[in-house]
Amino acid sequence: MSQASEHGKWTVSSSEESADDEQVDREEPSSSSPQQAGREATAGPRYSCSEARKAAHKRKASPLKCHDGNSPQKLAPAQKKRPPQEGLGWCLSSSDEEDSLEGQTGEADGAARVKREDRCCASKEVASNELPQSHKSAEPSDKVPDTWDLLNGGNSFRFFLTKVKGIKSEYNSGALHIKDILSPLLGTLVSSAQFNYCIDVEWLVKQYPKEFRDKPLLIVHGEKRESKAQLHEAAHPYQNVRLCQAKLDIAFGTHHTKMMLLCYEEGLRVVIHTSNLINEDWYQKTQGIWLSPLYRRLPPGADGSAGESHTNFKSDLINYLMSYNSPTLNEWVEVIKQHDLSETRVYLLGSSPGRYQGNEKEKWGHLRLRKLLKEHTTRVPDQDLWPVIGQFSSIGSMGADQSKWLCSEFRDSLAALGNNAKTLTNHEVPIHLVYPTVDNVRQSLEGYPAGGSLPYSIQTAQKQLWLHTYFHKWSAETSGRSHAMPHIKTYMRVSSDFQRIAWFLVTSANLSKAAWGAFEKNGTQLMIRSYELGVLFLPSEFGLDTGYFQLKENLLSDEPVSSFPVPYDLPPEKYGSKDRPWIWNIPYTRAPDTHGNMWVPK
Repeated sequence: MSQASEHGKWTVSSSEESADDEQVDREEPSSSSPQQAGREATAGPRYSCSEARKAAHKRKASPLKCHDGNSPQKLAPAQKKRPPQEGLGWCLSSSDEEDSLEGQTGEADGAARVKREDRCCASKEVASNELPQSHKSAEPSDKVPDTWDLLNGGNSFRFFLTKVKGIKSEYNSGALHIKDILSPLLGTLVSSAQFNYCIDVEWLVKQYPKEFRDKPLLIVHGEKRESKAQLHEAAHPYQNVRLCQAKLDIAFGTHHTKMMLLCYEEGLRVVIHTSNLINEDWYQKTQGIWLSPLYRRLPPGADGSAGESHTNFKSDLINYLMSYNSPTLNEWVEVIKQHDLSETRVYLLGSSPGRYQGNEKEKWGHLRLRKLLKEHTTRVPDQDLWPVIGQFSSIGSMGADQSKWLCSEFRDSLAALGNNAKTLTNHEVPIHLVYPTVDNVRQSLEGYPAGGSLPYSIQTAQKQLWLHTYFHKWSAETSGRSHAMPHIKTYMRVSSDFQRIAWFLVTSANLSKAAWGAFEKNGTQLMIRSYELGVLFLPSEFGLDTGYFQLKENLLSDEPVSSFPVPYDLPPEKYGSKDRPWIWNIPYTRAPDTHGNMWVPK
């Protein structure tokens, strides 16, 4: 079927169209049988993942280059590119040729620029499939502060970005790789639990230091049927690995939470982040991490409710784990009860699948955020019209127009400020949504395959063209990460001059009703499909009685510790007339990406 709209003209087969408006564009596992997995071993990843990520894997393994502007041709997988420049990361280019890439618009003039962009590619990152195996799973080696110094150097928010291969080393200052998080510098590991969505077991085990690789490891997942069998098969060689399946009883739900529980001889640490447990998510993407202090063990005989923080983080974390109804996770509940979490300065904000009524509605999702903002924030003059910003990597069905969810219940929750805040009409609080354009993806470090982790589909997009009027480009020049596509998800309330921040949330939750919840039965019931988890930063918990954080305008500067490091540029730049949101399951063949390749997902 041919679809013409303000996006341009696309063609989709009728078999690909979704009849269910409740279906969510998410990183949904696409199951395959063990036999199929064997046949597809050379073409697909060894872990369960979305069709979008499979397409990205395919295009990395078998890239398509356009020679006449219309006819994509396969590149030989063995084709070699110039070795990386020493000391500059693998894909750094400060040449004028890179600037010329930035000036290109849309998908036009591609064929004329292929040769020029091929020269640029020579100084850019070689494709992931062409890297030596030792580099594919290696920790980034840019010159950055020692991990111990980093965690004890005045980062009061304990909010970090992931290291990115291919950017200047200065832009990785203050960033972490998964190997940094699992380093012996942070503690002598006794056991750990990894909660996640997409899991490469073999890769994950290799991220642990050798001395910790045989320690008990629990993997909490949401796989079912064939993909569950595939995960069990992947975990079978590791006798120390146990699996725990999260129950997903509501259709289209996912176990999307990304958390680590690390139990040490010295205490306990909690890590809440946005990365899947696969190499690609720790390589050239912008991800967020909150890393807790080291929680010391309580004295013998201490009450289990001892060691609570002002933010009730301990009891909220226990309640979240209890929502799984899993005896295996009850073991971790007991571990948490034995530790002192009183130093925690963030609020836990989770989603757990179910239908909730009465006071239960405020335990999860966007109503949980609404409750926290009402109870723990104070209004300042002119704050009523401060915009709400949402930034995410996937989008679900929002409904026929903005009144169905986005600009009603969802915005009402994000716009809440203090118990005395007046009730605003829906049109009063501006909403800015940050989501990458086609050109953002095309000009990224990974090129078009970066769009495999942005699984917004044509089937959903064509039903909600109204949503795209809220869209703003991904830009992160101040952090040096404009070309590292975001898989991080953040939400915040900012001042009209974009200099002050009322609150900031980093979470696994994308822009979807499945993640945040949606009202049923005339608002008396909240229905949530997925597990999600994030942490909320409020000024009051960091000694600020102003009601806001100052924006840290330069992430590399020595601004006051009370300035919050937002990982992208403010104010956000609205889509131009030629900008289009990235949609993964349509081809882009008019202009090559930073590797000189096209995007043909099928």
